[in-house]
Amino acid sequence: MRAILFDADDAEAMAARLRADGYQASVLRERLAGEDDDEDHPWAVLTDAPLLMVEVLVDEYDGWLDADEPAAARDLPPLPPLPEAPRRVKRPPLG
Repeated sequence: MRAILFDADDAEAMAARLRADGYQASVLRERLAGEDDDEDHPWAVLTDAPLLMVEVLVDEYDGWLDADEPAAARDLPPLPPLPEAPRRVKRPPLG
């Protein structure tokens, strides 16, 4: 799970709090698409803490949560196979 914050001190404080609670946490610079200025890149806190705990800390430090995979995508059944040829609606196939 990844929390995105705009202040380096907030990111370090969040990671320290997670480590103090017994979770793994690391801080790194997050490069967003379209950002040219290296000083404007936000900070990412990568952790294995539970979602609820990270959500509370993200709200406290005014960041946002970037989950690895949306929960809805994990619960969907696999897609059916694609057809091998186009479906003929009005005319029978030639030949």
